[in-house]
Amino acid sequence: MLARMPVRPALPADVDALAALAALTFPLACPPGSTAADQQAFVAAVLSAERFAQYVADPARAVLVADDDVLTGYTMLVEGEPADGDVRAALTVRPTIELSKCYVHPDHHGAGVAHALMAASLDEARRRGAAGMWLGVNQLNVRARTFYERSGFAVVGTKHFTVGSRVEDDFVLERAL
Repeated sequence: MLARMPVRPALPADVDALAALAALTFPLACPPGSTAADQQAFVAAVLSAERFAQYVADPARAVLVADDDVLTGYTMLVEGEPADGDVRAALTVRPTIELSKCYVHPDHHGAGVAHALMAASLDEARRRGAAGMWLGVNQLNVRARTFYERSGFAVVGTKHFTVGSRVEDDFVLERAL
């Protein structure tokens, strides 16, 4: 399935489908202690169709979608030095790019979508001149951490991530490209 899953840059016409996919998948990555209200506040503030329209138009970002007649997953890369001081201190490879989002519809887990998205994201990061890629993942999200470690990432530090009224603890993972 990996070779057959089409991955392409997101288009302005995709923003509604991206927002719907994000609203479905983001809560799946949240730790057990987070509330539905906090998750929905985050989705409304960061993962709305309006925000995806901004992301798709931003030349410092790449939004990639797995498109098998419907969007089954997406990633978002963000170029540039991280704003978070803990992240900057932990990273060892420059120039870097953040894998800000990597989500797959739960009906497609295990079907190779995440691997196709990761391969395309790594290719896009290299195309943009990055020597390393980093991401933050909740310390309790074992499924995601396992996937990222199998994809060549290693824990290099920690950071905080706010979801609604809660501050969560994330691992910072990095890999050379």
